[in-house]
Amino acid sequence: MVERHHFEEIAQVLDGHASGRDSYVEASWRRCVELYGMDPMRSDPAHIVSDTEFRIHRDQADWMIGAARSSLHSLFRQVAGQNYVLLLTDAKGVCVDFFGDDLFVDDLRTAGLYLGSNWAEDLAGTCGVGACIVTGEPVTVHQGDHFGNAHTGLSCTAAPIYDSLGQLAAVLDISLLRSPAPKSSQNLAMSLVTAAARRVEMANLMAASRREWVLRFSSSPEFLDVDPEAAVSLDGSGRVIGATHAAKRMLTRGKSLIGEPIESLLGVGVDDLPDLMRDRPTEDRVISLSDGGAVFGHAIAPQAPRRAATGKISGEKRTSSGFRATLADSDPGMQRVLTQAERLAPTQVPLLISGESGSGKTKLARAIHMASRRGRFVELHCAGSSADMLRVALSGEAGPGTVLFRRIEEMPEDVARVVAGLLDALPDMRPIATTGLAPAELMARKILPPALYFRMSGAVLDVPPLRERQDLGWLIDRLLRRRRGGEMRLTPSARAELIARDWPGNLRELGNVLDVACALAETTVIDSPDLPAAPKTRAPEQDLEAVLDACNWNMARAARRLGVNRSTILRRIRKDGLRPPD
Repeated sequence: MVERHHFEEIAQVLDGHASGRDSYVEASWRRCVELYGMDPMRSDPAHIVSDTEFRIHRDQADWMIGAARSSLHSLFRQVAGQNYVLLLTDAKGVCVDFFGDDLFVDDLRTAGLYLGSNWAEDLAGTCGVGACIVTGEPVTVHQGDHFGNAHTGLSCTAAPIYDSLGQLAAVLDISLLRSPAPKSSQNLAMSLVTAAARRVEMANLMAASRREWVLRFSSSPEFLDVDPEAAVSLDGSGRVIGATHAAKRMLTRGKSLIGEPIESLLGVGVDDLPDLMRDRPTEDRVISLSDGGAVFGHAIAPQAPRRAATGKISGEKRTSSGFRATLADSDPGMQRVLTQAERLAPTQVPLLISGESGSGKTKLARAIHMASRRGRFVELHCAGSSADMLRVALSGEAGPGTVLFRRIEEMPEDVARVVAGLLDALPDMRPIATTGLAPAELMARKILPPALYFRMSGAVLDVPPLRERQDLGWLIDRLLRRRRGGEMRLTPSARAELIARDWPGNLRELGNVLDVACALAETTVIDSPDLPAAPKTRAPEQDLEAVLDACNWNMARAARRLGVNRSTILRRIRKDGLRPPD
């Protein structure tokens, strides 16, 4: 009965009726159905990542765990004995650190309040961590606020943790398996978790800024020197190079601070900072704000150079070469490929890069060459090439370099027979080949002579297709910034439509779609009608239940097949009285 009521409440929200719940909860319910294709009648268990995936997320978050551990210890002591559990997740929603009572650990594991659980909204539905990631703000998702029936007993309060460049780095969540019915019962939890997140950001900024001036400030003087509200770090000219999220909110009402001169934000310049150090009374360290208000400041001078701490929360990618930040964000599949590429780049090992058309194979090859610093880069298109063309292209090569064979499966047989000999004559030229086929298929179909295949495939890098990547939103933003001077923006509906597509043409198709949308948009805002239509492979008059069965009752996939919205699928399910198989 409770499940039916929950389903009906969500259905009313989808039909445009108010539920009385917080607006971010209703918005999340709509996303769950219309964007992710979720079914509120299903009681799906918590999503736990594999051991391999967890190790990847944990390794990437090691720096974040270190920055947050002290604040988590302190917060857990504050709530000890009240049955709370603390989760620290990365920006993708995967729990990488955990504090909880050992007496309830089995119940916590079952509920997903444990290491390795993934609370991203598109997997877990409406929840504290997922809503926090989407909104970028502290939220409480209490009992029936949750979308999935499996989680309606939980109460979860989460706060975002931002890096010093203003990007979301983590989420701190405090949850209860069972709690009092009123949502207001979690007001104290909200105060505690937001304060803890603020302290994590402060600790990171201080650790990352030992060689720069740091200006910390508060609206009252009592706790300025021991627990300030906000802080910025400054370069030698007084420009902001790092800030906590509270500083961004206090000084610019949410706009970026990076690069701004401090005197444009506060009534002080870099030469005034020594007067704000701790040897003066707190009450005397008053700084005027641009809006006429005032705060109390505490300046900390640059310290002696120290060995750089590893794993700080910062805007930089943790990599020894620069190419990773241009090719992917935090997609696990691409990160594995790039980690391998980064380690192989300085070697002589021949590389075979496989992947679908338009997935970025050539770009990866060029990035590997740049990271290797091997001199000249020669690019050869195998389709229609001849042995004579190959000899001309490679003639006169001296010293180290890289030769790229694009689409090696299209190399003519007579050319393939002479390539190995040419490469042996040019030992300093490292071969990299790309292919649209799986390496096993190259061998099985005997497209290349075995000797040449093994000569070209010292290591294989498999680039995942766009539809499998978890950083699609990041890729969309990155490509959009390169168009029309970076002025174009997407409406939420346009962004949702792009993310829902299958992208058979991968990055090449995405780039073309954005080019068309930028050309068609009448302003700097791209809306859904500005997007070129995605190809439809199925007609909408198909039998709905048969399509749902074929899609394993994934409503997003079924909607794509039928060419309709997810909300239409849900309404048809209700109208026809359809239910998923047990």
